[in-house]
Amino acid sequence: MSAEAVPARHPLDPEPASSTKARAVFALGLVGLLTGPLVGGVIPATIALVLARQTAREAFAAGGYLTGGRWIQRGRKLAWAGLVLALVTLVVAGIAGLLHLAAAPGPDFAPGTD
Repeated sequence: MSAEAVPARHPLDPEPASSTKARAVFALGLVGLLTGPLVGGVIPATIALVLARQTAREAFAAGGYLTGGRWIQRGRKLAWAGLVLALVTLVVAGIAGLLHLAAAPGPDFAPGTD
């Protein structure tokens, strides 16, 4: 007999089911990551994070009968990565815009002035 005996399930216990929302969190996180550099990834990434919070609460309340925790974790990581990429893109575009304005060509004085 093993030291770690698994308790027998009650016949009325439900079968564990996979959460479809967890896969939606992953899909939205992936879309957020892929479109993050285009700054459009902010919307699906934000939706993924909100849905991840809701799905994690539902999985906790289900007491282990709702699976998909790894999908939620992966989706959260992808969503945060997409948000970081969007932020980096905005910072780089802002710096490039400032450098473009700083290097404005043209003389300040008339052509014959020393």
